[in-house]
Amino acid sequence: MKTNFARLTGQIAMHHGNREALVNIERNRRFTHDQLHRFTNRVANMLRERLGLRRGDTYLCILENDNLSLLHAWTALKGEAAACWTNFRDSIDEHRWQIDFIGPRVVFIENGLIDGYFGMLHERGITVVCMDPPASPRDGLLYFEDLLDGVPDTDPGVESDVTQDVLVYRFTGGTTGKSKCAQYTMDNWLANRDSFYASPENWLDAGTRYLHMAPISHGSGLGLLPTMFRGGCTVTQNVPDLRQWCRNVQEQRITVAMMVPTLLYRLLDLPEATSYDLSSLATCFYGAAPMSPSKLRLLQQRFGNIFVQAYGSTECMQRVAVLTKADHATVSDERLGSAGRVTAQAEVLIVDDSGKPVPPGVTGEIWLRSRAVISGYYNNAEGTAAEFENGFWKSGDLGYLDEEGFLFIVDRKKDMIISGGFNVYAVEVEAALSSHPAVAISAVVGVPDEQWGEIVHAEVVLKPGCEVSTEALIEHVKGRIGRFKAPKSIVFVADIPVSVVGKVQRRQVREKYWKDRTRRVA
Repeated sequence: MKTNFARLTGQIAMHHGNREALVNIERNRRFTHDQLHRFTNRVANMLRERLGLRRGDTYLCILENDNLSLLHAWTALKGEAAACWTNFRDSIDEHRWQIDFIGPRVVFIENGLIDGYFGMLHERGITVVCMDPPASPRDGLLYFEDLLDGVPDTDPGVESDVTQDVLVYRFTGGTTGKSKCAQYTMDNWLANRDSFYASPENWLDAGTRYLHMAPISHGSGLGLLPTMFRGGCTVTQNVPDLRQWCRNVQEQRITVAMMVPTLLYRLLDLPEATSYDLSSLATCFYGAAPMSPSKLRLLQQRFGNIFVQAYGSTECMQRVAVLTKADHATVSDERLGSAGRVTAQAEVLIVDDSGKPVPPGVTGEIWLRSRAVISGYYNNAEGTAAEFENGFWKSGDLGYLDEEGFLFIVDRKKDMIISGGFNVYAVEVEAALSSHPAVAISAVVGVPDEQWGEIVHAEVVLKPGCEVSTEALIEHVKGRIGRFKAPKSIVFVADIPVSVVGKVQRRQVREKYWKDRTRRVA
């Protein structure tokens, strides 16, 4: 089936035309639904007519929330070329690898990155577009607004096959040391939209003002289309600053937000959470990591029964399990520690090592299948074959369903760490550690942490006669793969357990930090 997405947004504009649709706080930009529809038409037309981006081409964005919102799903789904969104906070080395992997014809970047990135992009023959007026002209550097000048706001007239045409790419962590690239069709995005509406609780409506502080290139961005289709307003914040977030909630009269547990814990002790008026908040989604039931009870006492937990993933971009506001008010502390009750919009299987379903109460691997599950990874047949079977995505999470359909996550089959809402794969950090000349071998695991849920921790064996400080080694890793993936703690050890073929036995290292705990995730 084919769909003209611009026609859908045009119908929304007809119904909600003068209502506010998008606010970029730092840049003080505001669009009504009619203005946003016409503006994104212009962007889609510009991509095709001024930059020559057609079906099969890719453009890549290294942008903060304000600017990425101009090139997000409501723009990408209108065009022929595919958008690739990266995490603005990744390192230049990670971005360079992603650029070489995806091969974009055009890269949109923040002005603050021009000096560091332009030469690398220019030598690859990539067209570079900055989003704000450049401080000084540079040969080969284009300015976004100049490209839009004179471009019509008419319907681009593009029809895409909703299940076949790939229109968005996003990178996820990689168990083999490099990212995997998830590929999305329009139907994946519409399935995510529909999952917001399936609950009997009306989370979104025309009065919604949804604040995004987490990167909309990742999980937070899944709220944009559901908000727009209800006639609500998306509000973007660039700086990950909780004090500024509190101020924005008050000044913008925010009704909905998405937060990771780590940030919610900090709100309990933040003076600004009391000094600013946060009473407009009606719904706070949280996810990416389990919440501590005791902390959740404190949050409910402080902010009221506004919390909704959602379980999903990069590969299955919808609400697979949900702990609703009603659930938060009625369930036991044990079920508060669950991922929520499985929805009717996704098939959830708990399977043993042979792929056979297990009964309720028995732990196995969680497999997911729905319209929101991607078809596979771009240019990665091996990864696709390993993780997808008969339409199911094998999540790598280990858990069980109880007799009433509550999903409990108890461990991870993959060597993935979730720290403060970010996915970090152990092998990627180990590779960065091993690139230091003093390091012989390392084992990276997630260990429990009160603030972050779990933190990246490394045990390191140094080469004979070599020395390096913990601080210097952490800085080295930050420079290679970025700040949020770097270890927060390092212990130097004499040896690390390995298998008979020399493979690091992370589970043995991890076990000593998690012993006496019934759940191996925090």
